[in-house]
Amino acid sequence: MHREGRIKLLFILPAVAWVLCFTVFPLVYGVRLSLYNVKVGAADEFVGLANYRHFLEDARAWASLAVTLVFVGCGVAAQVALGLALAVLFTRAMPLRGVMRTLLTAPLFATPIAVGFLFVTVFYEEGGLVNGLLGLKVPWLSHPTWAVVSVIIVDVWQWTPFCFLIFLAALGGIPEDCYEAARLETKSGWALFRHVTLPMLQPTVVLVLLLRITEAFKVFDIPFTLTTGGPGTATQVLTMYAYRTGMRFFNFGYASAISVVVFLMVTGIILVLFRRIRQVYQ
Repeated sequence: MHREGRIKLLFILPAVAWVLCFTVFPLVYGVRLSLYNVKVGAADEFVGLANYRHFLEDARAWASLAVTLVFVGCGVAAQVALGLALAVLFTRAMPLRGVMRTLLTAPLFATPIAVGFLFVTVFYEEGGLVNGLLGLKVPWLSHPTWAVVSVIIVDVWQWTPFCFLIFLAALGGIPEDCYEAARLETKSGWALFRHVTLPMLQPTVVLVLLLRITEAFKVFDIPFTLTTGGPGTATQVLTMYAYRTGMRFFNFGYASAISVVVFLMVTGIILVLFRRIRQVYQ
């Protein structure tokens, strides 16, 4: 190998080592662990697909999956819609637009753990910020339905700026000639948005959906700090159920099987969205 080739290899070696140590090895080990009945202080017992059959028969796992799907569906839809609406709004001239853009992106830089604990005080039922200012008596964190709504609101608050930034950059890349040509046919702002902006943004929308759905399926920190999965198991997402199965009940084999199921679901969604992106560009 030439000296230049060795230098290139030296530069990419840390990245390769990182991927192998923190992505490939945990994935392979997790899949292997899901095929065993792991007991603390005892030898691992190979059980094949028994943990996956247990998942299919586990009502608590299906309940956690339902909570996850509600969280992903409602949260991501709201983030994409709000992010797009705000991006369109902030492409127009307005006073202090730069300052307002900066303030709008601030939630994106907060850590989810801190955000969860912050909104515990915001949604506190007796004298909390929301109920206190608006004079409400909403049981944000103690009622099953309102607890799910609270978790979704917090996730939307933190991740809408992410969608906003991507849409804002995409809107800036749309040629003004497209709008000028369309204005010869109509002066309606809604018609321009529907027939020019949305078609041009379709690849970006699919990309944002891909990124946000992937992350939303793995959510753990916000529901854990905000409600710890309660009341009862009303906000227990599938990742939290896997965590409790492994770290509280020490059933590491079944917890790994749940994690593999989450991985397969996310992979399937990614493949579908990637196929959609390819169809858009063909």
